[in-house]
Amino acid sequence: MKGRISETNLHPRHIEIIEMVRSNGFLATEEMGRLLKVTVQTIRRDINVLCEKGLLRRYHGGAGLASSTENVAYSARQVLNHEAKSRIARMAADFIPDNASLFINIGTTTEEVAKALLDHKKLRVITNNLNVAGLLCGNPEFEVIVSGGVVRGDRGVIGESTVDFFRQFKVDYGVIGISGIDEDGDLLDFDYREVRVAQAIVENARRVLLVTDHTKFGRNPMVRLGPISEIDALFTDRPPPASIREALEKASVALYVSDAEGE
Repeated sequence: MKGRISETNLHPRHIEIIEMVRSNGFLATEEMGRLLKVTVQTIRRDINVLCEKGLLRRYHGGAGLASSTENVAYSARQVLNHEAKSRIARMAADFIPDNASLFINIGTTTEEVAKALLDHKKLRVITNNLNVAGLLCGNPEFEVIVSGGVVRGDRGVIGESTVDFFRQFKVDYGVIGISGIDEDGDLLDFDYREVRVAQAIVENARRVLLVTDHTKFGRNPMVRLGPISEIDALFTDRPPPASIREALEKASVALYVSDAEGE
């Protein structure tokens, strides 16, 4: 964990601030100082640094989420809530049997799922995530198929050729991440090209597993993937808000919540 923090030049307190703001949507400067046991002046300096990095937006009296049109940088997302993502990933990996076929898409949580799958046997994995492909190639029993398309800075592959590629297959499981779940249960993301690929995964997987940590609840990126009823199971680290739980129950979507120890 310390290595990851130094790589992204994020102070541990900065990570805590980002996670608190993403959990609440907005936090007052005084409240952050009280929770972190530092002075208001220190928090203001921290907010200035995080705003310069594009990770937060400054508001009168505090800080809130950055733009609804642009995601947090990939290097920062690798660090944020990393332990919770690992627990979610292990739980989702336990759900997937040996000898299964699956899609895995772009995202730091789906990459953790790939790590958790390494001890499985004879998986056939189709992915548009070069990080996932690199991880899964470590198991000689796996067949890993990578889509073509445009490669983003986070090593995700997107574009119409990527969508067409996924539509050639019908697999047992689709493992997807998401940048936000609205209060009405809509699944939301930032890049419409990434969403198009995720939609192809949803359409061509027999069971769709959504893996996401609690900071995505109530977050509102601008591109709609679809209603939460399109997934079969949600794997997360904390119980969702009441409105999202109601949407899950109404759609008969299974909910799996990891405990703090990841058991």
